[in-house]
Amino acid sequence: MGLDNPIHIVFLLMLLLLVFGARRLPELGRSLGTGMRGFKESLTGEDTRAALPSAPEAGQRVAQDIAQQTQVAAHVRAVDAAR
Repeated sequence: MGLDNPIHIVFLLMLLLLVFGARRLPELGRSLGTGMRGFKESLTGEDTRAALPSAPEAGQRVAQDIAQQTQVAAHVRAVDAAR
């Protein structure tokens, strides 16, 4: 008898909401995630931040995505205008 039943999970979430309140739950989630990330880094000896793309690379990707979305939107407007 574990948490395999969805009713148990819903009950546990409601209990957490009542005990900690809606304001504290996001803060608890962030701190739990930070703690788990630190624990993983200490076990593996890796720095997960090193695997993330640098800010200029991420900015270039965002710019490319925006340009592509703009082109798609222009194409959609052209097709709609042709109707």
